[in-house]
Amino acid sequence: MTPDASSPAAPRGLPVVPPPAWVHGDATTLRQRVLGRSGIRVSELALGTMTFGTRAGWGSDESVCREIYAAFREAGGTFVDTANNYAAGESEEIVGRLVAAERDDLVVASKFTLPTNLADPNSGGSSRKTIRGSVERSLRRLGTDYLDVLWVHAWDRNTPVEETLRALDDLVHAGKVLAIGLSNMPAWVIAQAATLTSLRGWSPVAAVQVEYSLLARTADREMLPMADTFGLAVAAWSPLGRGRLVKAAPANASVPAAQARAVEALGQVADELEATPASVAIAWVMAHGLLPTLGVSSVKQLADSLAAARLTLSADQLTHLDTATDVRLGYPHEFLRDRCPTLAPPPPR
Repeated sequence: MTPDASSPAAPRGLPVVPPPAWVHGDATTLRQRVLGRSGIRVSELALGTMTFGTRAGWGSDESVCREIYAAFREAGGTFVDTANNYAAGESEEIVGRLVAAERDDLVVASKFTLPTNLADPNSGGSSRKTIRGSVERSLRRLGTDYLDVLWVHAWDRNTPVEETLRALDDLVHAGKVLAIGLSNMPAWVIAQAATLTSLRGWSPVAAVQVEYSLLARTADREMLPMADTFGLAVAAWSPLGRGRLVKAAPANASVPAAQARAVEALGQVADELEATPASVAIAWVMAHGLLPTLGVSSVKQLADSLAAARLTLSADQLTHLDTATDVRLGYPHEFLRDRCPTLAPPPPR
């Protein structure tokens, strides 16, 4: 039985309507959220497609991908996330065929930066040359003439951020990209990027994508407060802790204490809600105002994940999970909290 529930957390970024900040949807479908300052509405759960395709030697064949996509759409999902390196490009090809008949009804995101051809030194990185070539190839594989969201997949330490941002701004002005996102970068780099785009009138950063789960909470230290400050939406990859929150550990395996505490707390809350641990883990991420990206390889796994949208964790349940998996904020946050409490409250969660 579901206990008395607290209100869901306000989405990170800037919603365009008053709380609870859902702009479309009902109890039977996924609700829509605003992606930062872009104004683009996306479903509160995104369909990740790293498992789409078998060209890399693992993953799901296209018939399974089609079933997963159909179930996601039936649930009201509109946000589909892929990358140019997923399944050696096959993921984008499959996604392109799946969305072809309803392309303009969806928000399709892809990524660049990670190398796709080891024989070509410019197949990876965030230079203008790499960005231009990567996006053109992604558009061809997807069978579309624009991307709703283009993520920089990771920080390229060899390319000045100004060069990357100017190239991305050109793509937006050319109509090939509608919104820009940054992934797998230090918070200070993203803050620099957000500031530069604002000062120079370039296309703004709309969102960031980070690893976040009950087992990966270091984003609490700098990344999430930074995103709140700049009005950026935050998408979470691997909300199930790379599967460690829901997969049984091998026999005789040594399980880290933090993982054991998280799994135990997750099981307790799941029992209270008569829900699966997977759905509770994803609901916890949503309660912290993030957009989970679902990585699934079957319709059953997708159903478990989608169930998170129908769960509301009580304040006590959230506290129980937060306490079991808390991460030390470190310096300077703990110093400010302990030695200067009147000057700086703890960063928001």
